[in-house]
Amino acid sequence: MTENDLKTMLYDWEPEYRFHPKRRWRFDFANPEYKVAIEFEGGIWTNGRHSRGVGYKNDCDKYNAAQVLGWRVLRYTTSHTLEQVLADIVEIDKQLLRRPKAAMEKNN
Repeated sequence: MTENDLKTMLYDWEPEYRFHPKRRWRFDFANPEYKVAIEFEGGIWTNGRHSRGVGYKNDCDKYNAAQVLGWRVLRYTTSHTLEQVLADIVEIDKQLLRRPKAAMEKNN
């Protein structure tokens, strides 16, 4: 999967979206209207930041804060295929289209 593939697939999602009012955390891609985000975890096979103690703890802090703020975060590794990511996005889109926006705002 290339960055261009992602940009094409997520044309209406915002890249590097800052979601937290105080922290500088950003999602790789986000749909703020529906509070759905996509994160790609790199370096998991090479002892990168996301798989070491402090980095893993920091990711937990970020994802927990996102949940508290009403976000749904889809997490992927670089081993996931474009087809897997796309299938999840299509399913999320179907679910969001079935829910009235007012009901979603009430839950947030």
